[in-house]
Amino acid sequence: MVFTHDTDLVLRHAAALVNTAPGHGSSELEDLPDVPAVLAWMDAWQWSGGRPDGPGEVGALHRVRARIERMWTAPLAEQVTEVNALLADAGATPRLVEHDGQGWHVHATDDDAPFAERVAVELAMAMVDVIRADERARLAVCSADDCDDVYVDLSRNRSRKFCDGTCGTRANVAAYRARRAAAGS
Repeated sequence: MVFTHDTDLVLRHAAALVNTAPGHGSSELEDLPDVPAVLAWMDAWQWSGGRPDGPGEVGALHRVRARIERMWTAPLAEQVTEVNALLADAGATPRLVEHDGQGWHVHATDDDAPFAERVAVELAMAMVDVIRADERARLAVCSADDCDDVYVDLSRNRSRKFCDGTCGTRANVAAYRARRAAAGS
């Protein structure tokens, strides 16, 4: 395991969140356009705490998502600046918690803080671990020519090249067909 369970989960969640933006994911559309979609998203990722109840909170989540996307592969100095800004903006106060069978982990916002703020702070706390462990290379963008989705490479040897979509399968099929065509000529 590269990261603790909670850091691993938050990084995977952050990548999936970025991939809900227009131009990402299989739909390439906005996957979180309204409160019901965000609530379903929260349920799918088992987010606890307060629930968004209006379009303003959806807009705030979109702004946080854009900050996460910009930070994903930014240079170290920019990542550090953004992590510190996300923590300061929320007045983060880390504390140990245990709930929902997740074991001990860190929360740094109140459970009833706005969802976008909780997402921002959780990601900032995970990025602290990433930066301190010098594992920034594990935050990557899909290598497929037609895909800009982001992912977390949790492989042992940092060998992953494609997102969670079908990009890896398509690349493998194309390579197989190219080998067969070369062998047949």
